[in-house]
Amino acid sequence: MTGRTFEAVRAGDELPELVVDVSATTIVLGALAARDWRPMHHDHDFAVNRNGTQDIFMNTPNQAAWFERFVTDWTGPTGRLGRMKFRMSGSVFPGDTMTMRATVEKVETDAVGCGWAELAVTLSVADVVATTCTVRVAVPNGKDDNPWKRRGDQWQP
Repeated sequence: MTGRTFEAVRAGDELPELVVDVSATTIVLGALAARDWRPMHHDHDFAVNRNGTQDIFMNTPNQAAWFERFVTDWTGPTGRLGRMKFRMSGSVFPGDTMTMRATVEKVETDAVGCGWAELAVTLSVADVVATTCTVRVAVPNGKDDNPWKRRGDQWQP
């Protein structure tokens, strides 16, 4: 097994930042992957002239995917998301640089021995928070544990 283990996680830990230069391709490919055909995510003219935004902008599933990547880059391949909830208060446009930051808010082991980290995550553009997110992620509780192998009553996200 490779990656982070529960023993190495403490409340107050900060995750390494993820900084991404966003291009139109980043936004369009995310919309296509989510099968989101709404034109404000791929048609500049529609977004600007019909919707009144400054450009096409990143959709919700694309942001969710970036949050998932950010968290699992930190946990390694055996980290397993249990829950994720976020609120978008700003948009992400081509040419923006988005920065993701997170702090471990809480760590706990549940009744069946699964180790959990609760994270407070932000996505910022130009030092303005565009989205806040909370994540509950299972982290292996030792070298022989793998949250992905938990089933039924052993998985309580």
